Amino acid sequence: MYTQFITFSDGPSHAGGFLQPDATLLDAYSNTVVNVAKKVSPSVVQIKVSGRSTDTTQQNPPNQPRRSPGRGESDGGTGSGFIISTDGYIITNNHVVAGATHISVSLPDSREVDAMLIGRDPATDIAVLKIYADGLKAIRFANSGDLQVGQIAIAIGNPYGFQYSLTAGVVSALGRTLRSESGRLIDDVIQTDAALNPGNSGGPLVNSQGDVIGVNTAVILPAQGICFAVSSNLAALVAGKLIMHGKVRRGYLGIAGQLINLTERIKQYNQLSTRTGVMVASVEPDGVAGNSELRQGDIIVGFNGHPIATVDDLHRLLTDDTIGRPAQLTILRENRQKGVMVTPGEIR
Repeated sequence: MYTQFITFSDGPSHAGGFLQPDATLLDAYSNTVVNVAKKVSPSVVQIKVSGRSTDTTQQNPPNQPRRSPGRGESDGGTGSGFIISTDGYIITNNHVVAGATHISVSLPDSREVDAMLIGRDPATDIAVLKIYADGLKAIRFANSGDLQVGQIAIAIGNPYGFQYSLTAGVVSALGRTLRSESGRLIDDVIQTDAALNPGNSGGPLVNSQGDVIGVNTAVILPAQGICFAVSSNLAALVAGKLIMHGKVRRGYLGIAGQLINLTERIKQYNQLSTRTGVMVASVEPDGVAGNSELRQGDIIVGFNGHPIATVDDLHRLLTDDTIGRPAQLTILRENRQKGVMVTPGEIR
């Protein structure tokens, strides 16, 4: 009987071995994360809020993404943010600062300074703060449109008040949608398995170059490794509008709508591409929007040539470009397709 013995050498492995390649890969990965930590940490801040009303904490149902500003008393809490310009502009999450009467920022060099709220956008969970301090280091945005599933994703923040904690993982999925506290859908959300905890909210999710690919915003509590970040492209767009105007303008039709299923007969008769539409439950003739041609019971199936299947489709199309400009709604009235003109107002 022939017996083969396998031995392990203390020396460097040779062809067909695994020790040397694995060690090399591990070392390269470690060096990447270490370099990112050194580059990004000086731009990450801890945000402390106080004076928050006790009803701002949202109770999320099981299995739904949860946003939390961090640990703290009922009238305050902590979160994370990151510096985007050397003159003191900081991005964080809306839910971190919403309702707060006082906001302060702790810098990596232990300085603590008061912050001014420039603007916040509940629809995308993005807010911008401004501080006045010297020696600030800004972080760059990457193009989130270039992301690929599986690439390194690194989160830096202040979970549970433990300052400047780093977790690493990968981009798990792209193009997710997430329901914001305002009820609108946040598009182009990044899913990652880089561990996030309360207090990470508002911190940066960065790539292997140390550039921001997303703003950490939510986790699913019962799950493990399912976390979400608002994409850098959306965050940069919203932040720019908040800095310029203090808010993000969106169109408003002045209606209450609800999803309704369309029968196959109605769909075929009107040559529709969607199986659902938005039924007008009520019309608010308040003068904000020009909606006098709409009636209760109308079913909206199109907006300026774009098919409408849900209320979210309408929200997505009612951008600031539509405010004050006549637009054509395609509706079903008495099961027949009809075009009506509306003029979206600005949502307050």
